[in-house]
Amino acid sequence: MRNIAVMVSGGGTNLQALIDAEKAGKIPHGKITLVVASNDSAYALERAKNNGIETVVVKRKAYENQDAFDDAIVETLHAHHIDMVVLAGYLSILGETVIQAYRDRIINIHPSLIPSFCGKGFYGLKVHEAALARGVKVTGATVHLVNEIPDGGRILKQKAVYIEDGDTAETLQRRVMEQAEWILLPEACEDIAKQLDEGEDK
Repeated sequence: MRNIAVMVSGGGTNLQALIDAEKAGKIPHGKITLVVASNDSAYALERAKNNGIETVVVKRKAYENQDAFDDAIVETLHAHHIDMVVLAGYLSILGETVIQAYRDRIINIHPSLIPSFCGKGFYGLKVHEAALARGVKVTGATVHLVNEIPDGGRILKQKAVYIEDGDTAETLQRRVMEQAEWILLPEACEDIAKQLDEGEDK
């Protein structure tokens, strides 16, 4: 059983999807034992507390530079014996120290089919606004490993979602979450946790 930390910045809808999947037995090799938020007003913290999951807030602005912030993140994860990390709407950038400490054990969900509409500046509604502005007919979500390049890590899972006439960024965001993100993220989480478990058994 791998200890999973979920890192969040906002409402925590993807966190809730992971919690629900865990309760439904869909992540048998993993357990969410920590939620790390980038700010203390993230509603995701309430979701964690409602489900008995420990929470920690680590604010980027509390540290004088990126290195100090990264060190604080790694110390927090190590102190809680975390095996893998899920970024679920986490808006702070993780530096090399964190990525190296958890190489191939950090996954992120991105609300488009990478390589479309990804990279620096593409997050949240901005991704869906860009897809609608470009006039694409199909979008979706991607789960990928996190490396030093924003949205640049190896793709683990993708699922397509059709854009419908009259879609707004908000309606499209909701459909991508329901039809892709909330399905892919628990699956990828279990895949990595299982790999870690099996790797340790060898």
